[in-house]
Amino acid sequence: MFIIITIFLIINMLSFLVMGYDKRKARQGGQRVAENTLLALALLGGASGIYGGMHVFRHKTLHPKFTYGIPLCIVINLFTYGLISQLIKFL
Repeated sequence: MFIIITIFLIINMLSFLVMGYDKRKARQGGQRVAENTLLALALLGGASGIYGGMHVFRHKTLHPKFTYGIPLCIVINLFTYGLISQLIKFL
């Protein structure tokens, strides 16, 4: 169980940092992170980090893909983590 929590924290911290990086690059006019990459991070378990980054950095908050998609990804992540934890208890 400790490993699952550690993976959850790492992927969410990484996702949060990637949102901050993308916001900085947006302001500087540099090479941006693709939206599909951000959404993939969210689906891979980092939806809470993306959501937090959206609000802390005020980034992508007006994009429907993110305002509706990221909360949906959070629900999917919670379901997946719950399912994994139940499978581990079963084994």
